[in-house]
Amino acid sequence: MKVLHVITDLDVGGAEQQLRLLLRRLPVPCEVLTLTSPGPVAEGIQADGTPVTHLGMTGNRDLTALPRLTRLIRDGGYDLVHTHLYRACVYGRVAARLAGVRAVVATEHSLGDAVIEGRRLTRGVRTLYRATERLGTATVAVSDTVAARLRRWGVPEQRIHVVPNGIEAHRFGFDPAARALVRTRLGLPLDAFVVGGAGRLVPGKRFDVLVRAVTQLPGVHLLLAGAGPERDMLRRMAEQFGSGDRIHLLGERDGAVDGAAADGPGGFGPDIPGLLSAIDVFVSPSPDEAFGLAVLEALASGLHVLYGSCPAVDELPADQAPGARHFGLNVHELATALRELRRQGPGRLPVPPVVRRYDITRSAEALLSVYEQALADTPARRGSPTPVPPRQGRAAALPPASVSLPDPARSPDPSPMSNR
Repeated sequence: MKVLHVITDLDVGGAEQQLRLLLRRLPVPCEVLTLTSPGPVAEGIQADGTPVTHLGMTGNRDLTALPRLTRLIRDGGYDLVHTHLYRACVYGRVAARLAGVRAVVATEHSLGDAVIEGRRLTRGVRTLYRATERLGTATVAVSDTVAARLRRWGVPEQRIHVVPNGIEAHRFGFDPAARALVRTRLGLPLDAFVVGGAGRLVPGKRFDVLVRAVTQLPGVHLLLAGAGPERDMLRRMAEQFGSGDRIHLLGERDGAVDGAAADGPGGFGPDIPGLLSAIDVFVSPSPDEAFGLAVLEALASGLHVLYGSCPAVDELPADQAPGARHFGLNVHELATALRELRRQGPGRLPVPPVVRRYDITRSAEALLSVYEQALADTPARRGSPTPVPPRQGRAAALPPASVSLPDPARSPDPSPMSNR
């Protein structure tokens, strides 16, 4: 079995890091193709020994990318193509079908109720997604919550497979030495109460709620890791409330794999494991998540966690994550919860059972089973379109000669397909 992974980009992000972790554990030959922005994760994947190709796609309307992608897939002789993130799923499924690949699997990493990859869902986006989804063999949901959303979109039950995200829990264990080092280098008092957050700085993540809550708590510091278009707005907000010296925007941080502190935007900043050791409570204010990987990493560090949405926790009994607490999208509620935790004083919790449940090795084993089933369900000779059984309560895939899709350039709102 030879597999090609097609992903929108390989900048620092949850889906990108998840792919790298999976590649380290999948016992089959794999290669990676990124449509845009090779970025630091591409360098890491290549350092691990997996080849990475950059397609050089210039934007949503670069339709010349489709024949180039088709040719690369055909020439590679792959048994299965696995796509990741919206734009790669749209273009990758079409190209794989045109190339006559035997099986096509897609993972939905970031599908929310109202947003996809942090951007607003529109009718045009949904229409284009459903049209191309039918060209695949299987669709992987990272949680039961995402699987339910896919069913509501009309994806047939038998095409949906739930493979949760996974982490290397040992990488996020609390490290007192790292706590002292990070605080010293960032100029934070060793006894200060420090709140942490991590993610793309986009409107859908609602980090404005977190920043405003911390500005209401004198003496409390915030370490916020991530990059995105809202960075300057969050900085201005902190300064407007007279808290610019307590709100620390650290830029992008790599922490899912390498774990070494590094310089970045704004000077020194910790990796994610170092950040988690340095803080006293972790906050994920996003109200619409597909899984909640950052919450899981914080729980692995023994932190109290306040979150707006986390299917990884919400789908399990409460005793699986006793340190995690849901809050509404309300500045006052969040500030009150942080004030209560501050009164309790610093301290770490035992690593909860939910962390052991989501081990990356288990995720890789489950994904390999999806591959095997997809190939078993679509026997075909090399270089020919995948045969499709008669329609029996499932969406029929289209042969390459019949592919007719909405033009991405004419989508009412193409923003969800822009670079992440």
